[in-house]
Amino acid sequence: MDASVLDAVLAPFTYGFMQRAMVVTLMAAIACALLSTWLVQMGWSLMGDAVSHAVLPGVALAYILGLPFALGAAVFGIGAVALIGGVRAATRIKADAAIGVVFTTLFALGLVIVSVTPSDTDLQHILFGNVLGVSDADIAQVLIVGAIVCVTLLVLRRDLTLVAFDAGHAHAIGLRPRILHAVLLGALALTVVTALQAVGIILVVAMLVIPGATAGLIAVRWDALLAWSVGVTVVASLAGLMAAFWLDISPGGAVVLMQGLGFGLALLFGPRRGLVVRWSRARRHAVHSG
Repeated sequence: MDASVLDAVLAPFTYGFMQRAMVVTLMAAIACALLSTWLVQMGWSLMGDAVSHAVLPGVALAYILGLPFALGAAVFGIGAVALIGGVRAATRIKADAAIGVVFTTLFALGLVIVSVTPSDTDLQHILFGNVLGVSDADIAQVLIVGAIVCVTLLVLRRDLTLVAFDAGHAHAIGLRPRILHAVLLGALALTVVTALQAVGIILVVAMLVIPGATAGLIAVRWDALLAWSVGVTVVASLAGLMAAFWLDISPGGAVVLMQGLGFGLALLFGPRRGLVVRWSRARRHAVHSG
């Protein structure tokens, strides 16, 4: 690589605020990418959307009470899941409708709390992220919570994968699917906290869905899915931060746009289901058949 090009690539990360942004964004991206693999494969993407929005009142209340954001998010995230189950049991409406009612109501409650909370800190950053203004305390919280999520998912990855694909067999061999599902939901709530500073609640759902969906277009084996999900997300996050620096645009928006670009490339050129690959195979088949 030409020295001038390399300097241009590395220049943003010579600044302290960009170094802090990189640490927070990468930790959030890795945690989201790992969890995204399970959410997508289990068909829980809408649940990820629900929990990511439902934690807003918990985060706002935690701020008011001087408690860690992670505590408020975990309580409301898990509470939202229980509430969704209660609504379904009481009314027998479909899951997607129950999810929509609960998460939009909780999200609206969070907006109301944020709007009436006097604060020296702009709580709108909860919605849209503020990765360029993170403090040392924010970085410590993201690193601790993100590390807990990543270690938990990696240690339990075999059990979680078995439950995801065959809960009946998992129960038969002594695993407890309900507890493992609760672990995933708890990890989801905590992962949302790690991503708040990077992209805000509104874009968290993209980071919880795009990596797993992208990896699914490229790999089949579970370990490969995890590796591709993390790898693509890390590259997209760094590229997004550099684009935000040079173009003076939203860092969170740029990171998610780069992830979307990665999905588009996988959709076109992925070795499993890429449109170009499928078109090429169909063309070769037509030639041989003719």
